[in-house]
Amino acid sequence: MEILVQQQYDRLAHIYDQRWQGYITNTLSFLVDWAQIAATERVLDVACGTGELERLLVEQQPEQAITGVDFSEQMLAIARQKFTNHPSVTFQPAAASALPWQQAEFDVVVCANAFHYFNAPAQVLAEMQRVLHPTGRIVILDWCRDFLLCRLCDWGLSRIDPAHQNCYTEAELHDFLQAIGYEVQRSQRVRFGLIWGLMAIEATPPRPY
Repeated sequence: MEILVQQQYDRLAHIYDQRWQGYITNTLSFLVDWAQIAATERVLDVACGTGELERLLVEQQPEQAITGVDFSEQMLAIARQKFTNHPSVTFQPAAASALPWQQAEFDVVVCANAFHYFNAPAQVLAEMQRVLHPTGRIVILDWCRDFLLCRLCDWGLSRIDPAHQNCYTEAELHDFLQAIGYEVQRSQRVRFGLIWGLMAIEATPPRPY
């Protein structure tokens, strides 16, 4: 299934920013404000696409250390072009279910507009926890099935888009996180326009006592 998503986004890479400009700007600008990432925090962006979240973060905090991972080489190629003068921002190919670090490396792990594509969501969340510092946090922004139009989109995409996996309700995503040991710190539903209903969730790994 991951191969299908990779192939789909390799084909879309050259038009992705233009086609989804309004949606990307609105949702990621909201996320940057909501997440409140400090300039000193090291960030991992899972399924980073063309690096638009990185661009928004660096606009506010030019020295922000960010690593973006994605399994679409074409999307990563476009992302790298945007940051030739920012050595603190790097990109590398990786699947969300197999992150290429052996230990905790990051203060914040972010995943925006991609969770509905993961066919092994519990494994992805476990990988995020594995590379996260014990005092760090994850931030997820994704479509939310609590909204009627998102339920309809989820139903339709499941029938016409073989790469689409599943949208979740806010409660379902909380359950995924808590089953792995995360503690949900805050959560919010937000609507963008008539169609897009999303949820933002911040969670922390189990604290050592």
